[in-house]
Amino acid sequence: MNTRRRRLTAIPAALAALALALSACGGSATGNEGAVSDDGEVDLSQVTLIVGDQKGTSAQAILEAAGLDDTPYKIEWKQFTSGPPMLEALNTNAIHVGQVGNTPPIFAAAAGGEFKVVQAMTYSGLGDAIVVPKDSDITDVSQLKGKSVAVAQGSSANYNLLAQLEEAGLKYSDISVENLQPADALAAFSAGHVDAWAIWEPFTSQAEVSEGAKVIATGNDVVNGYGFQVASDAAIEDPATKAALSDYLERITSAQLWASENPEAWAKVWSEGTGLDESITLAASKKRPVTVFPVDDTVVSSEQEMADSFAANGLIPEEVDLTDYFTDEFDDVTLAAKAPAASS
Repeated sequence: MNTRRRRLTAIPAALAALALALSACGGSATGNEGAVSDDGEVDLSQVTLIVGDQKGTSAQAILEAAGLDDTPYKIEWKQFTSGPPMLEALNTNAIHVGQVGNTPPIFAAAAGGEFKVVQAMTYSGLGDAIVVPKDSDITDVSQLKGKSVAVAQGSSANYNLLAQLEEAGLKYSDISVENLQPADALAAFSAGHVDAWAIWEPFTSQAEVSEGAKVIATGNDVVNGYGFQVASDAAIEDPATKAALSDYLERITSAQLWASENPEAWAKVWSEGTGLDESITLAASKKRPVTVFPVDDTVVSSEQEMADSFAANGLIPEEVDLTDYFTDEFDDVTLAAKAPAASS
């Protein structure tokens, strides 16, 4: 009990540390100010858009696979293990834009981040899962009481875990949470150091295929399944960076739709880029149908419910109003995006 209490009280402390990190290096410069001429025209050839990427989204690979990587500006890619550290980098202007799940913006907003959600889409909640080892006696979330569960704090899996526990009549404090990034969580799961793992694709399929893991719950019909492109306020406010950002959002949305419509072709490319077996990426691809949404009150309200639940469970220090962290000013390009025709 004392161990669980220490872990729970460590969460607000982690948020405070994140807030300090978010405020320490912020600023308005994007590095692209010189691409704007005296008459306000933007020379995109002089713009560098810095984009965050991670294994679960593989934005760079999706753009290339869909044939949409011929941008009139330069893209500098930076890799992250998950959404929370990506948003930390976003606020310090180490990157301009990146894709995250439905939960990282909540934690970043609670820490006083300076960003906006600029695109909304969903993969559905099917790939968000809680898995247990193949020889585990656990078959239901209600049996996790008193058990150790690995999860990346502030990730989409964090909310799925919270929601699944509430559905099962358990409190977050009823389990022993191990805050682990995916690679460390996989190692702990494989070695039997945790009883369960809350995760997202392609790690869900990796656990199933490579470790014989059993899925005891998915986020389907439990979580909203949203994924977001999130941009820094500085990137949106700078004319040159904003011009590149608008173009990028149309391209990445088109590429996501292409991957959704061509799961076999995407699985092959995804496998080559991540080093995961193609059987894993194909299984993950088939569980990730993409639907693009307007950034509207429906999206904000759903996220606000999540934020309120996190606050009620003490996982963020206090209630946070998410309204100002969403903008629909890029909806015209994201909603008009179409998947390019598959190459023959």
